[in-house]
Amino acid sequence: MKLITNIEALPRELRESIKPDEAAFIGQLTDKGLLPFAVTPFYASLAGTDIDDPIRKLCIPDPREALVTPFETADPLGAARYEACPRMVHQYRDRALLLTNGACAGYCRHCFRRNWLARPEGFITEKEIRPVLAYLTEHKEIREVLLSGGDLLAAADDQIFWLLSMLQECGRPLLVRIGSRVPVTAPGRITPELINILCRFRPLRLVIHLNHPRELALRVREALDMFVKAAIPVHTQTVLLKGINDNVETLAELFRESLNLGINPYYLLQGDLASGTAHLRVNLQKGIDLYKELKAHISGLAYPRYALDLPGGGGKIMLHAESILAKRESPRGIVYVLQDTQGCEYEYPVE
Repeated sequence: MKLITNIEALPRELRESIKPDEAAFIGQLTDKGLLPFAVTPFYASLAGTDIDDPIRKLCIPDPREALVTPFETADPLGAARYEACPRMVHQYRDRALLLTNGACAGYCRHCFRRNWLARPEGFITEKEIRPVLAYLTEHKEIREVLLSGGDLLAAADDQIFWLLSMLQECGRPLLVRIGSRVPVTAPGRITPELINILCRFRPLRLVIHLNHPRELALRVREALDMFVKAAIPVHTQTVLLKGINDNVETLAELFRESLNLGINPYYLLQGDLASGTAHLRVNLQKGIDLYKELKAHISGLAYPRYALDLPGGGGKIMLHAESILAKRESPRGIVYVLQDTQGCEYEYPVE
C-alpha cells in the first residue's frame, strides 16, 4: 500500500500550506520516537489547505503533539493490566483484543496507540499466534475477538486469510470484529477478493473509524457499499475531536449519512488520555452537553452511544448527563470525577 511519508510527496497545494513549524516538527518525529507521519494519497487529496481544515488536522502532525500533560500516558487504556499474552488483551469477560498488525493506512494524529505504532511492529507471526490460540482454547468464556492494531485490512490478502483461518483452531465459533480505518483512508484496498475472504469467516463484523462527513467521499461510499452488499454488518466509531467534529451539525450529518449508507453509528468516543493529544480533546462537560443536544437532531437509529475508556484500565463507561460525580482539585490539576460499573472512582482532566 502506497503511503506518503514526507512533505515533498504531498499534493502541491497541501504541501505549500505546511507551515515552517509543522515542517520542522514532521522532520523530528522519528528522532523523538513519536507517531510517524504517513498518509495515503487518497486521504491527502481530501484535505484542504487551511490550517483549521478538519481533514488536514486529522493527518498533518501538529507541533503540540510533543507536549505531554500530567494526565497523559503511553498506555491510556491500561491495556498492560489485562495482557493475556503478547499481542492479546483480555479485559472484558466474553471478548478479547488481538493486536494483529503494526501498520496502518496512514496515521491519525489523535491515535491512542501512538506509542505502540511508533515502534517497528510487523504483522503477527506464527510464533506469536500460538500462545493466543492456546489462551482462546482454554478460556471458553471468550466468544468474540476484536482484531485491531494497527489495522488488519492494511495487511495483504494472504496474511488476512491466514490469521482468520488460525483463529478457527480454538475449537469453537468466534465472532470476529475488525476495527479498521482502511475503507476511509484507502478505499481502493477494498476489493472483491478481500470481501470474498472476509465472507468465508462469518460471523464477522466491521467497525470503521469515521470522524467527519467529508471522509464519506464517493470512493469511500463505494467501498462501504461492497461490505453492505456482501451482508457484512458495518458499524462506525467516531472520536469527538476539538475543532474537527465537536458541533451538532457535523455529527448529525455524519451519523445520518452513515445510516443512509446502510451502516450503523455505534460509538461516539470521548478522547483518551494519549500522550500529545490534549489539543484535540474536547472538554468532557461540553461533550456531554453536545451529546444531549444531538439527540434532538437525529433519529434513534442514527444516535450512537457516547463512551469513555476510563484511564488506567477502568474500562468503558457510557456517558450521560449524570456521569460527572464531582469537579475537584487534584495534584495534577482540576479533574472531573467519574465512576466505573463497580463504583470505583477515576479522574479525567477538565482541560
